[in-house]
Amino acid sequence: MSANNKAAPPRDSSVAEKIDDPKRRRMLVLSAAGVGGVGTAALAAPMVFSMSPSARAKAAGAPVEAEIGKLTPGQLLTVEWRGKPVWVVKRTDEVLERLDADTARLSDPDSAIEMQPEYAQNSARSIKPEVFVVVGICTHLGCSPSYRPEIAPADLGNDWDGGFFCPCHGSKFDMAGRVYAGVPAPYNLEIPPYRYADDNLIVVGEDSGVAA
Repeated sequence: MSANNKAAPPRDSSVAEKIDDPKRRRMLVLSAAGVGGVGTAALAAPMVFSMSPSARAKAAGAPVEAEIGKLTPGQLLTVEWRGKPVWVVKRTDEVLERLDADTARLSDPDSAIEMQPEYAQNSARSIKPEVFVVVGICTHLGCSPSYRPEIAPADLGNDWDGGFFCPCHGSKFDMAGRVYAGVPAPYNLEIPPYRYADDNLIVVGEDSGVAA
């Protein structure tokens, strides 16, 4: 190949190289770097946010409120605390009377095993007898029992006075969350710490250490 036909060396085709003024070229390079930094930050931001605890995660260990002013007799309200369902049940006078009627069928009728705060160590396992607050997780293998308030249904037998039935392995609990004898679950249902903020509001996850 002749000298006249020698291929020209490759040139940088960037916009900066096409600008003859060195000052303008330097400013353009710096501007491009700045834009690239913004782009990188934009890409990194979703990752940072995704790694940050969500509002739900922050709330999982924090106290939660349950408004009970509109609960009707027999109604069950569910709130979430520490990732677990917590049930709030408005019990009737008839239910409360049955709690002491036949305790021989129960494994721990006096709540001797510490599955509740001291202020809930009574036959109702609650601060106020008519309002029952309990963690809705079976103490056998962690299933969530069903709320069965009816009396003596065909599938649960004549000794069933209402309560909570775990369909996973057949454990039974009465309307105070006390476990029946002879079922897989070893303990009564857990009573979480809670307090009354007022007559219509319960705070689950904290207490004052005494019955309100």
